[in-house]
Amino acid sequence: MTLDWFAIRVKSNRERVTAQGLRGRGYEVFLPEYQVQGTCGRGREAALFPGYLFSRFDVTNRLPIVTLPGVVHIVGMGRTPIPVDAGELESLKVVVQAGLLLNPNEPYTVGEKVCVQQGPLAGACGVVVGHSRERLVVSISLLQRSVSVILNSEWIAPRSASRSAEAIRAGAS
Repeated sequence: MTLDWFAIRVKSNRERVTAQGLRGRGYEVFLPEYQVQGTCGRGREAALFPGYLFSRFDVTNRLPIVTLPGVVHIVGMGRTPIPVDAGELESLKVVVQAGLLLNPNEPYTVGEKVCVQQGPLAGACGVVVGHSRERLVVSISLLQRSVSVILNSEWIAPRSASRSAEAIRAGAS
């Protein structure tokens, strides 16, 4: 049985502590973080989506999650948790693991959908913002939050073109 990923709302500045508590109870956790320049010039890690983290668990047995100190609730509709889209979460993981300069303050924007064809973000899909084809936005629809990264424009291809290229490669093998 494959478990779904869910977004968990946590108390302010409790993302790391709550993530450790979930890991301590045996849950798989993803806390996306990015590098922030401090006032002294030293960098520090900060939550990409303040107040949220992601965990994989059986939704029918969520009591151990919601009783953990720091947890506010599981994101959903009313009392029904809604799983995070697996493709969106995987793309977010690719973006975070690439180690590029991230901008977590992008507005939730809908535009042209693209996939990265080359470079450290190859395989991530997202949305282009503005008139530039150099900025990729990866959105977590459920949270209505986004993160962007600046890319070389040669790395990006329209999503339909990247799917066509994949189909051609798959047919050739």
